[in-house]
Amino acid sequence: MEFARPSGIFRRGFNPFTYAFLRRMPFSFSDADLDRIETVLGVESKRDESMARFELADEDSGRRITLEIHRKVVTEGLSEGDFTSLVSVYAPASFLQLQGCTGFIGSEDLGEVIFVARSGDTANGLVVERHAGCSLYANVDTKLLSTDFTQLPPELIMSSVALSVTEDLFGDLG
Repeated sequence: MEFARPSGIFRRGFNPFTYAFLRRMPFSFSDADLDRIETVLGVESKRDESMARFELADEDSGRRITLEIHRKVVTEGLSEGDFTSLVSVYAPASFLQLQGCTGFIGSEDLGEVIFVARSGDTANGLVVERHAGCSLYANVDTKLLSTDFTQLPPELIMSSVALSVTEDLFGDLG
């Protein structure tokens, strides 16, 4: 695992996952973060100083999506400071956006990146798949991430399982 903190990147022996963040406040995506996302999604991004754009397509299914990461959007009046990061997905029939992203986890084995915005006891996750799929899970109670999934109603299982892999990312934040 790789943990990215303001002081640098730390490696720990398990490698299919890449972690970045460990702050409840929004962070600005680094070039190294974007490089890791490129590796996981298997596509090169088009980027400039403020944004990265990933165009994903799956020829077998015909799906196409575009992932845009705005590293740092500066504005006054935000509850967590003067900037936020945005992660957006454009699809033929939808637009999804995660504001105030506090981090991400990526798995090369699964071919997906989960972008997370966590505030208090609530987590929001935007899952982007290498094969041009995406899912959004909003306002998930963080207690559900560590519960026994067999005890949950079927309607809550998918979001709880999908976001449970992010639970340890915030473990040392109390």
